[in-house]
Amino acid sequence: GLDLAPGVDRAETTRQLVAIPGIGPWTAGYVAMRALGDPDVFIATDLAVRRGAAALGLPDDEKTLDAYAARWRPWRSYAVIHLWRAA
Repeated sequence: GLDLAPGVDRAETTRQLVAIPGIGPWTAGYVAMRALGDPDVFIATDLAVRRGAAALGLPDDEKTLDAYAARWRPWRSYAVIHLWRAA
């Protein structure tokens, strides 16, 4: 079954979440960040993330922003929170 306990394999849990009807990559990423404590999730498809990036003068299209965010590894979840606040 689906295990959301601390220390679980985050990649496997994300795969299990996306397999549930109605749960997509955004929700799985959010769960990985918030419930599983994954410090390195970047949700470039999120509109607020892209708006925050634009507000800060960063690339705001999904592909370019995702590539740009690679420099923030392994702490991209914190970047997502910062971009949400900047939106």
